[in-house]
Amino acid sequence: MALIDLSKQVALGIDIGGTNTKFGLVNHRGEILSKGSIKTDDYEKVEDFIDELYRTIKPLLEEHCKDKSIEGIGVGAPNANYYSGTIEHAPNLNWKGIIPFAEMMTEKFGLPCKMTNDANAAALGEMMYGAARGMKDFIMITLGTGVGSGIVCGGCLVYGHDGFAGELGHTIVKPGGRKHWSTGSEGSLEAYASATGIVITAKKMRAEFPESIMNEYAEDEINSKTVYECAKKGDPTAIEVFRYTGQKLGEALANFVMFSSPQAILLFGGVIKAGDFILKPTKLHMERNLLPIFRGKVKLVFSELDEADAAILGASALVWENA
Repeated sequence: MALIDLSKQVALGIDIGGTNTKFGLVNHRGEILSKGSIKTDDYEKVEDFIDELYRTIKPLLEEHCKDKSIEGIGVGAPNANYYSGTIEHAPNLNWKGIIPFAEMMTEKFGLPCKMTNDANAAALGEMMYGAARGMKDFIMITLGTGVGSGIVCGGCLVYGHDGFAGELGHTIVKPGGRKHWSTGSEGSLEAYASATGIVITAKKMRAEFPESIMNEYAEDEINSKTVYECAKKGDPTAIEVFRYTGQKLGEALANFVMFSSPQAILLFGGVIKAGDFILKPTKLHMERNLLPIFRGKVKLVFSELDEADAAILGASALVWENA
């Protein structure tokens, strides 16, 4: 049997966001050899987008892969279906309907292409390169503009029968509660624990407490970062914003724990920069709402992946999965 030199193998990881698409060449150790980006929303047609991706990436492949082999392409994208390799009815992309994206990429690049949604890709990246190394049962929660999730059971991502399992951000944490700005659902986790949800909470609370230093900011300056800055200065209202957010997140995590009994829940995204302001109430309310057999068993862990590179690493991990 011939020996395979893994150091000569490289994966192309691509993360498609509503505004920007990031890409990078990644080796088995999770080192990004080269990376770049293009604007996603500049392209009304997916064909034009893929043509521009190819034009931009081809020189990188020629420069860095003279003595290496490109094993494949991994793509993280909104509403991506792992089974079919399609992007289906993504609300924040210009390309509507069902797009056979993986097939189109293989045709253009001449390489096998696998894809999944961005949160699942993040979970794979964490399992291969980050804090979940060696774990077979964990849940990844991404806290950014929205709330994404990836569920790993027995070392495998949970996709469900149709490829769309694991939308924990859209589970209802407060029946009849806050209306979601996009889905119209009432009381979803995303409406409270995302950066967008934090802004809604902060604006409501600062209106109720005029003495809050959050009122020193203009309406359009209120975001999770400015709320954090106010909390660091000791503003009780800003601290309460994170406590309330952590309560809602912790209550939801308790349900998730009792569903799959994970070793850990990994938290990732810009919201976790609030540190203990959000982590402590999250942990408190998670434990408070667990049955005794689950208490004290599940770690809450911050991601170890660099936020700027995590999406690329997660997408590239698709290539090594089951390789």
